[in-house]
Amino acid sequence: MFERLSSPTAARWASTSLVFTVSCLAGHYISLGMTPTQWLGAAVAVLGSITVAVAVRLPPERAEAED
Repeated sequence: MFERLSSPTAARWASTSLVFTVSCLAGHYISLGMTPTQWLGAAVAVLGSITVAVAVRLPPERAEAED
């Protein structure tokens, strides 16, 4: 009845929550006022979390082929 939580499923949910959390935190602190250097750091953090989410969703065959 209940599907067992697998490692790929947990990784997908974790990466999704990472993107959401980092984006919300960056948006919150940007609204409070940040310097351009802090803006750049926030943008890098958001792009980094998106990179993690894409890497988790990359098919294993394609990841092995690129090595």
